[in-house]
Amino acid sequence: MNKTTFRISKMDCPSEESLIRLKLAGHPGITSLTFDIPNRRLEVLHTNSAEAIFAELDALNLNTSILERKFVEHNDSLDNPASQAKLLRQVLFINLFFFILELITGLFSRSLGLMADSLDMLADSFVYGLALLAVGGSMLKKNRIAAISGYFQLCLALLGLFEVLRRFAGNSESPNYTTMIAISIFALIGNSVCLFLLQKSKSSEAHMKASMIFTSNDVIVNAGVILAGILVYLTESRFPDLIIGGIVFVFVLQGAVRILKLSTT
Repeated sequence: MNKTTFRISKMDCPSEESLIRLKLAGHPGITSLTFDIPNRRLEVLHTNSAEAIFAELDALNLNTSILERKFVEHNDSLDNPASQAKLLRQVLFINLFFFILELITGLFSRSLGLMADSLDMLADSFVYGLALLAVGGSMLKKNRIAAISGYFQLCLALLGLFEVLRRFAGNSESPNYTTMIAISIFALIGNSVCLFLLQKSKSSEAHMKASMIFTSNDVIVNAGVILAGILVYLTESRFPDLIIGGIVFVFVLQGAVRILKLSTT
């Protein structure tokens, strides 16, 4: 694996970073881009020649030069393919477990909030699975993986919002608030562990950033379902569960939009 460090004198804001990511997205052989905007440096891990990458960057007229070139036999950072794959397998297992748990308990407790969160967990499981396919691939492949996960989450959000409207119009029973609160606290702990592991990786690649966005949303969702359970208990009404369920799917929708934007940068 080759590691080349470029100095890009005119790279002084995120817009230049986005421009560079777009320029290199289809370049074969690139596995990682690490930006240091304050110092105007870009570190590239790649399998092809540095000159080919330099030619792409030089075409942007940002005053690019090569600072350092070296061969890296083993990349020990958490951004290397082996570490990424291990991390993604861990969070994939956690999310699949909570998808099954929340779906079953959501159905038995009649809680839309729990069922919404279970579908969000399922979406995350697909995201982590897709991200596993992207590990070690080109930047273009990784951006495509992020786009697929974004569209998948968008579909789930729209289906969920439709279910919220259907239940508001019907006469569904109040959910079991005890189950809602207990399971959501358990899920909150699981998602917090996932978020810690993903943030620890400090990856700047699109497929890993997408995973962090999904998991950040999950932590907020879990807190919302806990609140819904408390409100169901206090009001003896089904509406807090429906309202929180609707809000959950809005968060899912916002996450999808963020990921779709990320996949184009």
